[in-house]
Amino acid sequence: MSKLSQSFRVGTALLTLFTLALPPQVLADNAALLKLFEIMKAKGSITQEEYDLLVATAKEDSAKDVPSASPAPAAAPAPAVASVESYPTEQRLQQMEARIAETEAEMKALDAHIAESRKSLAELDKLSAENPKDLLEKMLDGKWYENLSFRGYAQFRYTAVYGDNGGDLSVPNDRSVSDMESFMIRRGRLVLSGDVTDHLYIYAQTDFAGSTGSGDYALQMRDLYADIALDADKEFRFRVGQSKVPFGFVNMQSSQNRAALERPDALNSAVEGERDIGAYFYWAPKEKRKLFSKLVKEGLKGSGDYGVFGIGAYNGQGLNRGDLNGQPHYVARFSYPVEFSNKQIMEFGIQGYTGSYVSRVSSIPGVGTPASPEHGNKDERVALSYILYPQPFGIEAEWNWGRGPQLTDDMTAIESTSLQGGYVQASYRIKDGQAAWLPFVRYNHYDGGRKFGTNSPWDRVTELDIGLEWSPRPEIELALMYTHTFTRTNTSTAPYNDVEDVDRLGLQLQWNF
Repeated sequence: MSKLSQSFRVGTALLTLFTLALPPQVLADNAALLKLFEIMKAKGSITQEEYDLLVATAKEDSAKDVPSASPAPAAAPAPAVASVESYPTEQRLQQMEARIAETEAEMKALDAHIAESRKSLAELDKLSAENPKDLLEKMLDGKWYENLSFRGYAQFRYTAVYGDNGGDLSVPNDRSVSDMESFMIRRGRLVLSGDVTDHLYIYAQTDFAGSTGSGDYALQMRDLYADIALDADKEFRFRVGQSKVPFGFVNMQSSQNRAALERPDALNSAVEGERDIGAYFYWAPKEKRKLFSKLVKEGLKGSGDYGVFGIGAYNGQGLNRGDLNGQPHYVARFSYPVEFSNKQIMEFGIQGYTGSYVSRVSSIPGVGTPASPEHGNKDERVALSYILYPQPFGIEAEWNWGRGPQLTDDMTAIESTSLQGGYVQASYRIKDGQAAWLPFVRYNHYDGGRKFGTNSPWDRVTELDIGLEWSPRPEIELALMYTHTFTRTNTSTAPYNDVEDVDRLGLQLQWNF
């Protein structure tokens, strides 16, 4: 009921009460007032019960005051004055007071309801002016399970190898490079992530094609970690669990964003699989965190937010492997992006780690099992990174130097020896509405040990990649890459020979969801 109609009803009730209080002579003699009662009833201003009460009261009091039949006096008597007894009885007064109290209570309840409605309307007006995303976050506030997101991507790949000795070519991180392979799912990632609270973020990623060796496909845990923020803007946070080791830009860069089909050996040989179990501390100012996010969302091939500065410790034995010597690796990384007035973005980085790595060993035909220190060999590197994001021209360049486990030339022992290598990649990004084209060329060189391979064999790689990535829509990417191998060591099988002058062509379809 509206406030106007409610007020009208209250007024009518008060009029009724007032009428009940009138002297009976007025009720008896005023036919116009009785007619008014009929009109009020017809319009719904008073109820039938109230109408009957008013009429009955008027008739009853009128009957009391009608004089009995008697001879007319000689002189007209003086007009009678209404006595106190002719006014409403004590019962009628009590009824009137009760009705007034009722009406006042209804008015108070109505005022409270109106005030609450105005408050709700004001809140709705305020929320309607906010960003839809912010509004959704407020609606879901307190429901942590509603803040989790489920996403992923998949890569369907075909690789053809050309050359007389192409059958001996072995690429550790790409099982599709083989005469015995045809179609394959290189990656099938599913990610569950989100903010459980303002200070706790969780991330879990599985891979339905995790095996890169000679085995069958496998379901593999890639990431399982928690970010514990120390402040509301999450500028200071700890990351605990299995996650990427902060070493190298290309290792941090997701395969979902990278243009080339695989990471270069020079940087990836530091942490094959890019992940390990450990704990890290990350720091980045709020504006830099936004910039890291922008570089990924706008398709500029960013690495993601791993802080401007990161430091921590990890097992050092690789993805999904436990520690073997009780001596963690220690790592630190500094990477600083800068956005210029012309919107061009550059990033400079330096990183390094140190530890001892325990090599996996097995017998070599004609030689035996190589000797290796029980607690591992010294494993340490430092790397420099420079990235000019493709707007439209882009450059990626990283190089690392250090020492690591490597099989000796006579294959009898594993020792810590020097290593070095890196890559340089140039690209050009062309935007056409939703579609994007990214031609690129990359030079990859590495000379050192492949510590994650059985017996940590020596590894020499020199390759040139020429490719084109086409994304007609954000959810679909098609990549074509030609690779010429000048030299690549077959690190999978002793005697670990070099394979030279081999060509291969890779075609990959990726869908994001």
